[in-house]
Amino acid sequence: MTSSSALPGGPATPPMTKSEIFRHLHHRDQPLVLPNAWDFASAALLATEGFPAIGTTSLGVAAAAGLADGAGVTKAETLASAQRLSRLPVPVTVDIEGGFDERPSAVADFAEQLAACGIAGVNLEDGRAESALAAPGRQAELIAAIKGRTPELFVNARIDTYWLGLEHGSTHDRVRRYAAAGADGVFVPGVSDPARIERIVAATDLPVNVLYSATGPALATLAELGVRRVSTGSLLYRAALSAAVDTARAVLHDAPVPSDTLTYNDVQHLLPAY
Repeated sequence: MTSSSALPGGPATPPMTKSEIFRHLHHRDQPLVLPNAWDFASAALLATEGFPAIGTTSLGVAAAAGLADGAGVTKAETLASAQRLSRLPVPVTVDIEGGFDERPSAVADFAEQLAACGIAGVNLEDGRAESALAAPGRQAELIAAIKGRTPELFVNARIDTYWLGLEHGSTHDRVRRYAAAGADGVFVPGVSDPARIERIVAATDLPVNVLYSATGPALATLAELGVRRVSTGSLLYRAALSAAVDTARAVLHDAPVPSDTLTYNDVQHLLPAY
């Protein structure tokens, strides 16, 4: 977005920052479709395709490093990935699992590092190891610590009640607690029933994010329900792995390979642009 003047000869409006652009993308007529990348090349390709913002998938970042997702062991890899992705011309939001620490000050320190390198937002989940949920009050402290340190960072508070298949009765309470702590949006992966989505949207003024599901409501229906953001999660990474194996099998069995595969130069040309 470029600067402009309200009146001829008047002071120019400063250009929006990536954080401001990212926030604005949650308040349009249509939901923000947020593709989740796992490395620089995948993110750069998605940006080239015209997606206005990119997220990361913690599964992709972890698996690419040979580590488990959701175990709180990919802090270094997440920071290194964020530093590379900050070179993109579009806003980037980073999945930081549960914050890689239980201490609010340490989580805020990490968020501050991400903001300092130009990241626009973070996704902070309340799911914990062994299919447990963080105490909502404790999770609210993590959110408040991040917002107190880096108010410009868009904090998407992920609520894992549906994702983990646990009792859903606390979902709305968590929505309210996280909103009160300063969250900028709420993410409820695993919910696909339109009536339940509608009730979650009605429970908060914050933008509601859901996870794309091939068997869930269509994008137009999600828009009608009031959803403001639709993430792909690990879908693209898993699809890429599947495509790689399918291509290797085709070579092994002397079968045709996809004719629309990116060329070597296609990928090379992604890199100097940023």
